[in-house]
Order: sequence, then structure tokens, then C-alpha cells
Amino acid sequence: MTRTLMTAVIALGLAALPTIGDAQSFQGGQPIMWGADEVSRTPTTLSLRGRAELTQGDNRIRADRVEGTISNGDLTRVEASGNVYFVTPEQTIRGDRATYTPANDTIILTGDVILTQGQNVMTGGRLTYNTRTEAAQMDGASGGRVQGVFYPERSGN
Repeated sequence: MTRTLMTAVIALGLAALPTIGDAQSFQGGQPIMWGADEVSRTPTTLSLRGRAELTQGDNRIRADRVEGTISNGDLTRVEASGNVYFVTPEQTIRGDRATYTPANDTIILTGDVILTQGQNVMTGGRLTYNTRTEAAQMDGASGGRVQGVFYPERSGN
């Protein structure tokens, strides 16, 4: 594999696997593992197809296809489609499609979105999640509702 392609794949991994909190910062130098059935690159795109997966530390994104847009040597947008999973130690987010924009640390998942945190579950049609601040907003699908099941923490029992 050429050095340019390897650099682009590593850049895609960095952008597609945002971390949660300072303890798992990319500056920690953890290696990025990636795999796909097929990889292709042009000067402005990078594509992982077939069981595409990127892992760094405890964070992972998996999808049928992951596409990256490159502008002036920087990865500016990552799109994942088909059975998308974004998994951290604290939560699992599933959707049909995801778009990550490194410039604003935001990942947007759409289509039958399911967010789980421990026993807690929330479902909807669109989730906007900031990987830096961990702020999340779930919207219902077209005319649909957001639904959830939350289990309160018990203390002193």
C-alpha cells in the first residue's frame, strides 16, 4: 500500500472515530486499526467498502461503507452507510447512515436510530451528537416520536 493511501486511511480513522472525553484523546498516540473488503482512494476521496471498520482504543465505527472527503490534504467529511454502529465504552449508537464533520466535532446519525447506555435506550429518526462535549439531541422520524426507557440509578439500597 502506498504511503499516501496509508496516510489517508489513518486520517479517515482519526476523523471517523471521535473520542469521548479527555482521557481518550487522539493525542494519546493510540494506533488506529482498520479493515474493509475493498479500499480505494482518489486525490479528493477515500472509500472503505464491505465490512468497513475503524477502531482506536475502545472506540469503533462499523458500517457497510465508509466514504471520506479530502480537501487541501485534510479530511473534511466522513459518511458511513448501511448498518452503521458507533461504539464507545459508555454507549452504542446504531443508525442507517452517519455523517461526521471534523470541523465541528459533530456526528449525525439518521434512519431508525437507537442509542443505548447501559440499560437505558432511546430511539428516533435523527441523532445529532457532539463528540467533544457529549451533547446529544434526538428527533423523531417524519411525524414520529422520540421514545425511550430510562432506569434511574438506585443509591443506598
